[in-house]
Amino acid sequence: MKFKERVFSGMQPTGSLHLGNYLGAMLKWIDLQKTHECIYCVVDLHAITVWQDPGELRNAIRQVTAAYIAAGLDPEKSILFNQSQVSAHAELAWVFNCVARLGWLNRMTQFKEKAGKDRENASVGLYAYPNLMAADILAYRATHVPVGDDQKQHLELARDIAQKFNNDFADSIRAAGYEDGQFFPQPEPVIVGPATRVMSLRDGSRKMSKSEPSDLSRINLTDDDDTIAKKIRKAKTDTEALPSEIEGLAGRAEADNLVGIYAALAGSQKADVLSEFGGRQFSEFKPALADLCVSRLGPIAHEARRLMADPAEIDRVLVDGANRARGIAEPILGEVKDVIGLIRAPS
Repeated sequence: MKFKERVFSGMQPTGSLHLGNYLGAMLKWIDLQKTHECIYCVVDLHAITVWQDPGELRNAIRQVTAAYIAAGLDPEKSILFNQSQVSAHAELAWVFNCVARLGWLNRMTQFKEKAGKDRENASVGLYAYPNLMAADILAYRATHVPVGDDQKQHLELARDIAQKFNNDFADSIRAAGYEDGQFFPQPEPVIVGPATRVMSLRDGSRKMSKSEPSDLSRINLTDDDDTIAKKIRKAKTDTEALPSEIEGLAGRAEADNLVGIYAALAGSQKADVLSEFGGRQFSEFKPALADLCVSRLGPIAHEARRLMADPAEIDRVLVDGANRARGIAEPILGEVKDVIGLIRAPS
């Protein structure tokens, strides 16, 4: 079966979105909506794998939606919705819980990192998170998934689940009219750009994260101009001048990170940045980077604040998106039930 090209991706509503989210994923999302059918989700079911304050979670769902739109995602061109409004995600995740193998999940490094030493106290949801991610993607038969480096392993699991489902139910799938036995596609990762993995402004060996204790470690998409400039000024660097060649960034994690951020925001490559700033000190480079960050991110923060002043409009966008998402996912889920032998409720 030739699957229609369709993009799916999403972010959790846990804290403010930051520069890493914008450069690592959202710029590609915005670009893809020009050429593909795109579905972008606020993955609130993933967020509750750890405890969330209910009031804060509701606000965070709206904040992330506002950031999506402010950054350039068009609710008319793409489908924007929150995951919990489309029950096919949870239903298909249970089917995949029964397809995926424990050994597969035991190899997931993110669970080991997030659960830490007290693994016995982690929620079952956190452990089975990758199966829900597979359901998010395959409920729409998405063929392309923009992901960060840290999610590549989960996408590989989604591919394994899709293949095992196709193999386990091959006869039933063919009987349903899929002559090649391919019910689900093998989704492909989309990872491009000079800053696909943006690191902390305080430690170039750690990824920029919403959970990092210091707010100086990240630039939030809600930060005002002065705050953005202050965080760039205080970003950790070394005492050497910037090199003129990319090879000179080896072993200089913080310098490499800032050069990558500049390149991504400028729509250029690291080599171009070093051609312009090579041999110059960070005292010259940082102000230029701060000005660029402010010019690119300031309007996003302003528009996000404007949108958050009208939560009813954000909710309207989410409801409309969920209705459109259900129109794609529910027929696919219905076919899944037929293939595995469940009896559907009358429509």
